[in-house]
Amino acid sequence: MARNEEKAQSMLNRFITLKNEEKKKPKERRPFLASECRDLAEADKWRQQIMREIGRKVAEIQNEGLGEHRLRDLNDEINKLIREKTHWERRIVELGGPNYTKHAAKMTDLEGNIVDVPNPSGRGPGYRYFGAAKKLPGVRELFEKPPELRKRKSRYDIYKRIDASYYGYRDDEDGVLEKVEGPAEKRMRLAKMAEWEELEEIKREARKAVKSGEVASVAPTGILFEEEEDVVEEERRAAREKESEKEREFVVHVPLPDEKEIERMVVEKKKMELLSKYASEGLLEEQSEAKAMLNIHR
Repeated sequence: MARNEEKAQSMLNRFITLKNEEKKKPKERRPFLASECRDLAEADKWRQQIMREIGRKVAEIQNEGLGEHRLRDLNDEINKLIREKTHWERRIVELGGPNYTKHAAKMTDLEGNIVDVPNPSGRGPGYRYFGAAKKLPGVRELFEKPPELRKRKSRYDIYKRIDASYYGYRDDEDGVLEKVEGPAEKRMRLAKMAEWEELEEIKREARKAVKSGEVASVAPTGILFEEEEDVVEEERRAAREKESEKEREFVVHVPLPDEKEIERMVVEKKKMELLSKYASEGLLEEQSEAKAMLNIHR
């Protein structure tokens, strides 16, 4: 029994293959310009052909081991086919067919987020990156979002949102503050009244102690505040001033010199200073002996 290769090389099989190829129509080539096509069915057929080519190349560009140059070439070819597909879709709309651009896929980044930038690389309108081409050097940065810079608020922006409620002028409108402050106000009022009564009691005890001259005794629970200490200190100071005034009132039992006596004593002192300055010690001694003999005490 002959093998398949021998059957294919036989004269009959070659003749039949040749006849079948003659019956086939010549392979049609896609028009270079979409405007040359006049048939809607043919335009849709050429669009489907471009879609198949795009799908095949997109599947191929997913391989990261192809190398940087091959990846860039595949990405350029895919973008060229996408532009050509856009021309054919526009031509289909002109011929009365459906509009495919409404349901076109959006370009996404590495995380799957839609990128609204029509031309992120500057290489032409609508240039896109697919598959492993997104991870090429210089391309990854295009899909990274720039860090948001917090703009410093100006004084105008700060005061623009300030109204009456910021200063508390509208706190009483809802009635919530009144419900909360009512019990708190009563508690504070009772606490202040108890503190005032305690302070008055301490003052009364302090006055009694100052009048009697005893030390003021305060209950163990009572603690002198700053105001209480000031009151007690003022009362003690007043008592000390009264005692000092009593001490100042005294009777002189020694005769005091008058103005003439004071002048004479000053002149005598100056005279003695001059004598001690210009006279000798021997002369002073003789003078003092003579005054003693004459019983002169001046």
